[in-house]
Amino acid sequence: MTAALQATALGKRYGHTWALRDCTLTLPDGRVAALVGPNGAGKTTLLQLAVGLTAPTCGHITIFGLAPHAHPKEVLPRIGFVAQEQPLYRGFTVAEMLTVGRKLNHPWDNAVAEERLARLGIPLGRRIGQLSGGQRSQVALALALAKRPQLLVLDEPAAALDPLARRAFLQTLMEAAAESGVTVLFSSHVIADLERVCDYLIILSASQVQLVGDIDTIVQGHKLLVGPPPRSRRARPPAPGDPRAPQRAANASPGAHHRPHL
Repeated sequence: MTAALQATALGKRYGHTWALRDCTLTLPDGRVAALVGPNGAGKTTLLQLAVGLTAPTCGHITIFGLAPHAHPKEVLPRIGFVAQEQPLYRGFTVAEMLTVGRKLNHPWDNAVAEERLARLGIPLGRRIGQLSGGQRSQVALALALAKRPQLLVLDEPAAALDPLARRAFLQTLMEAAAESGVTVLFSSHVIADLERVCDYLIILSASQVQLVGDIDTIVQGHKLLVGPPPRSRRARPPAPGDPRAPQRAANASPGAHHRPHL
C-alpha cells in the first residue's frame, strides 16, 4: 500500500539556515498523526513541503507516491489544508466562502460543508468577521473537508482557541476522520489535545526528525523514571581565619554593645 506521506533525506534551507534537514519518515494511510516539536523545529516547513507551497532544497517528499511541488494538478485535489492563520475573507459571508471554495477546488462537495456547519449552528448568512475564533476554525475545517481529501493537513489550527473551543474543534475533526477515513497530519504544541485524537507520532527537534511511530508502540518502549529529589547540603560555618568569617570591630570586646551617639 502506498504511504500517505513519504519523506527521504528531505531538507529545506533559507539562506544559510536549515529549517528542515535530513528528514526521513513515513506516514501510513489512514492514520491520525501528531506532529510535535518546539517553535523553530521545522513543523510548518514540513507541512508546507507536504502541500506543495515550497520546493525542497534536497531530498524527496511524496504524497500517495507523487511529489506535490512537481505534480500539483494530481496531488493538490487529494489534500485538504487548514493553515494556522485561517485565511478567510472577513467581509464574506459563510455562504460566499463556500462559493469561493467550490469555484477554486475540484472535486467539491458543498453538501458536506453545509451539513457540518448546520450541525454546529453556524449560519450561512453570517459574515466571517462576525464569527468567534472557534467558529472561524470550524468554517476553515468545513472548507477543507468539502474537497473530500485523502490527506488532511492542519498547521496548529486551534492554537488561538480557548480550551472549550479547542475541544469542540477536535471533536469535529475526529468525527470527520471516522466518517471519511481521511489520513490526518496535525501539528500542535498542546500535547493534551494530541493525546485525545492521534494514534501516530512524529517528533521534530533542531530541524530534524527525532522519533516516528505508532503511539502505543512508542509508549510501550519507553519508561519514565522518577526518583527522590537530591538532598540539599547544609553550609558549614567558616573556620577561624577564613576570610569569609564575620569580622568583629578591632576595639570591641565579646559581649560589648555600642551605644549610638545622641
